[in-house]
Amino acid sequence: MENDESKSGYQREHYTEEARRDRFKRIAEARTNRLLNDVRLLGNTSNKTLYQYDQADVDKIFEAIEKKLVETRAKFKTTKKDKPFSLG
Repeated sequence: MENDESKSGYQREHYTEEARRDRFKRIAEARTNRLLNDVRLLGNTSNKTLYQYDQADVDKIFEAIEKKLVETRAKFKTTKKDKPFSLG
């Protein structure tokens, strides 16, 4: 495109290494802090005086959280691409 803008609306200067790093830091920090706060709030439900639950409930909650954490961590790992086929 002639106006240096992609179909998604991002301008070319948004793709510089520094801009991408700054954007990652800003968004990742905000999302991590929000997630940590939500985990803290989830912990508040452990008060047996105010909430009724059993160990099966707790296990389901943490299995779901742990599964999503494993999936998300895997997205950050670099994978080796298959080597191109060659009769060499």
